[in-house]
Amino acid sequence: MRIGMPLAYSGGFMETVAELGEFERAGLDMVTVPEVYTFDAVSQLGYIAARTERLTIASGILQLYSRTPTLTAMTAAGLDYVSNGRFMLGIGASGPQVIEGFHGVPYDAPLGRTREIVEICRMVWRRERVNYQGKHYQIPLPADKGTGLGKPLKLITTPVRERVPISIAAIGPKNVALTAEIAEGWQPIFFHPERASQVWGDALAEGKAKRDPSLGELEIIIPTAVAITEDVGTYVDMIRPQLALYIGGMGARGKNFYNDLACRYGYEAEAKQIQDLYLDGKKQEATALVPEELVRATNLIGPESVVAERLAALKEAGVTTVNVTPLAPTHPERLALMTKLRELAG
Repeated sequence: MRIGMPLAYSGGFMETVAELGEFERAGLDMVTVPEVYTFDAVSQLGYIAARTERLTIASGILQLYSRTPTLTAMTAAGLDYVSNGRFMLGIGASGPQVIEGFHGVPYDAPLGRTREIVEICRMVWRRERVNYQGKHYQIPLPADKGTGLGKPLKLITTPVRERVPISIAAIGPKNVALTAEIAEGWQPIFFHPERASQVWGDALAEGKAKRDPSLGELEIIIPTAVAITEDVGTYVDMIRPQLALYIGGMGARGKNFYNDLACRYGYEAEAKQIQDLYLDGKKQEATALVPEELVRATNLIGPESVVAERLAALKEAGVTTVNVTPLAPTHPERLALMTKLRELAG
């Protein structure tokens, strides 16, 4: 099992990057950088590439709607070049709040756009002339939609790799099936290993039945927090606000993908209460209702024996990479925690 670490987009980035060499020597395998409505992830990933030697660097995620497909492909090829073949392109649809609220473009057809973007990226990396007439993207632009002067072009420079690995953030059944069909990796959120099969098993099977064998086995990369401790309650309370934010506040009533996931896990009543309270501005009350069981199931919190058991459960559920946030106040403590996690993960 590989161990990754997400780098926060709010504060402490430069300090953490300065420490990455030590994390790398302690067994860290991957670093991911998110992109919401913050600094862009690409400049930060390029900086990380220059400061590390063997880590996989990954976007976690670039939003489908914020770049053209060919720019996404160029960006991935560029990051793969400056990292000497260490980049993984993480993409995802995000949600209407960010896409329409910040980027000002319609949040439409996420499934169709995902498939077409992946196909176009791979054309670019193979240095084919990009002549793609899909439902959502037409390259070159047809004459009736532009000047008529566009012509198929291919990437001038030769990429380090003909196929940069792609991972897709997905939690809805149709999106998960698509991911299992076309991507090298899958990035679910709030992964509950004991209930993952009942929630996503059919979708994964559907997608894998159509999967090109050349893609290899599907990587499963999950975010989680880790604390090896006897004081479980303190760390459960530390994690609850994030779950409350996603279940309660990331979307609107009737349109919240994370709330839907909590319901599919079996927490329908709690999810409704959390959302109602959160959207009414009662965030503390919403946070208090996040089930401890859900926090502990989706994170690595507890004594060493419990963390080892949770890692085993994740492996059994097919997880290949744990992308962990070490819950410790100082760099030496975080480093020791990651070293111990590397030992437990094998």
